[in-house]
Amino acid sequence: MTAPFIPSGRRCQPGGGRRKRLVVGLVNNMSDGALQATESQFCALLRAAAPSSADVVVRFFSLAEVRRSEAMRAHMRGRYRSIDALEREGVDALVVTGAEPRCAEFEDEPYWPSLARVIDWVDAEQIPTAWSCLAAHAAVWRLHRIPRQRSQAKRNGVFALQKTAGHPLLEGAPETPFAPHSRWNDLDGAQLQSAGFEILTCSDETGVDTFAQTGRTTSLFFQGHPEYDAGALGREYVRDVSRYLRGQQPALPPPPRNYFDHETLAALADLSARLQCGGDAAALAELARLVEAQTPAARWHTWAGHAYRAWLRQFSDRATDDLPAVAAEAPTHSMPL
Repeated sequence: MTAPFIPSGRRCQPGGGRRKRLVVGLVNNMSDGALQATESQFCALLRAAAPSSADVVVRFFSLAEVRRSEAMRAHMRGRYRSIDALEREGVDALVVTGAEPRCAEFEDEPYWPSLARVIDWVDAEQIPTAWSCLAAHAAVWRLHRIPRQRSQAKRNGVFALQKTAGHPLLEGAPETPFAPHSRWNDLDGAQLQSAGFEILTCSDETGVDTFAQTGRTTSLFFQGHPEYDAGALGREYVRDVSRYLRGQQPALPPPPRNYFDHETLAALADLSARLQCGGDAAALAELARLVEAQTPAARWHTWAGHAYRAWLRQFSDRATDDLPAVAAEAPTHSMPL
């Protein structure tokens, strides 16, 4: 369920103390079907990762060129700011989400001028930023001309990771982190290291997972989706099966790896056989019910919380806006956590 939207306010603290506010911008580039879930996922993750010394407030931003339905524009109205507002008002940190690739080249995506503008602004202002999936690929291409590479098969599932560097962000991290991946494109680890990036986590199955760039600020890059809620991979699987049935992709997709238990996989195999032999809407509905009923626990959330908590602590001293215990504040379209 999407977290309720409420205007930011200054909250009373026990003992009448004062708090600081850490403003994190979320540039949400996801399609209509995933935009609200992405709001909830990142707000929940930032809530769990927030440092004890500050209140985290999330402000939503969007790229004007991302095509939206009228219903989604109504949802976003009053909640989302423009990129002009992001540059004008600033944030203490930024999260930029991915988007489903539509074109082989970034420059051919309709939203590329605005996304490139965000990347350039972040670089010029040295804003600590967490780049997710396609946004990570776009930032690396824009700033270092490192190209993404199309894989022969989609990396789709939950994967165990190895920690590869003695970076401060890994101090206290789970011994074996897990992360969900759902992507066709990849980045070459050797090229990233040559450009000065530090690889934090990787695996033989996914290649590079998380990498960082440290300068005046620390930015994180995720090829995976640690922010995903427990059911996200399942919903994407049902979506891709539906696309297959509509003739929008040539092959019936396999279930995400390391996600369902053996009993569920056996049931999905039976349904897949039916779907490949002329499956209908009833078979798809049965598959969707099975996937929803057998959603596993989000075992990657331990790593997700650690990664974002360690990242926020790197710059929490930027939160210099002392807040009185009780004060009126004109509503701003933000999400206090």
